[in-house]
Amino acid sequence: AKRGTRGAVPRFAGRSLNLLYLPALLLLGVFMLWPLINGILLSVTNWNGYSAHSDLVGAENYLRLFEDPNFRTALINTLIYGIGSTLLQQVVGLGLALALDRAVRGRNIARAIIYLPVLVSPVVMGTMYYLFFAYNSGGLNDLVIAFGGERTAWLSDSGTAILLIVLVNSLQFVGISMVIYLAGLQSIPPMYSEAARIDGASSAQTFWNITMPLLQPAFATSVVLNLIGGLKLFDVIQVLTGGGPGYSTNSVSTLIAKMYFGNQSAGYAAAMGVVLFAIIALLTVVLNTALNRRRLDQA
Repeated sequence: AKRGTRGAVPRFAGRSLNLLYLPALLLLGVFMLWPLINGILLSVTNWNGYSAHSDLVGAENYLRLFEDPNFRTALINTLIYGIGSTLLQQVVGLGLALALDRAVRGRNIARAIIYLPVLVSPVVMGTMYYLFFAYNSGGLNDLVIAFGGERTAWLSDSGTAILLIVLVNSLQFVGISMVIYLAGLQSIPPMYSEAARIDGASSAQTFWNITMPLLQPAFATSVVLNLIGGLKLFDVIQVLTGGGPGYSTNSVSTLIAKMYFGNQSAGYAAAMGVVLFAIIALLTVVLNTALNRRRLDQA
């Protein structure tokens, strides 16, 4: 007897199409693919963001990026925020994971406290740190004065402000790296380290030759997630410095907001957004490829 066709999955070119994918594909198209296409279309116009009409200007907005010193500054800052936060989060996150992977009292409470800032809005976190670094009545300046020092405008110097932004972003999201590394550490069979100790390996030798190679999947995941988050950083910068003084602490994301809402240059802002998307996509692909190749070489 022939089987009934009720509930059969449609087949195209020998491959089955699961209809349950369609809602996810629809959401992906509406909220990700269409905005990307619309942004690319806007980037070749001179639309001001408000009028009903715009003119096609071709690659003019993209050529303007190469001549814009504010965009170059924002691009350099974006790389500093992304790479700096990623490096700091890996070092601190791995250190916390190693410390809290041991059977010590209160480790679950410590894990929860470290991860808690991840659940807080970056705007709220940025506001808290702004009140700490503020010139007047800021917590840090109050401590400096209490020890006989002088009040300092921490956020008025671009170099100091950039370092503080990297620090604040890293402290807020270091819990993500910690959790990823904890999962990686707990997935390593203890027999490897036990065998190393029997062979006379020191703790440092065990860490570098056994633990670190087996943590490569966790390392790759943590690095990629942290890098993407750092490259598109917006909220903390907006709250702490607003991109100032001048344009000196802007990321590409905050500069896009300034161009769109402040300068009414929506087409130019869209061109910046397309370039930022391309940079993040390129770095993610290159980094993923390099980390996966390294993991295969060590296998």
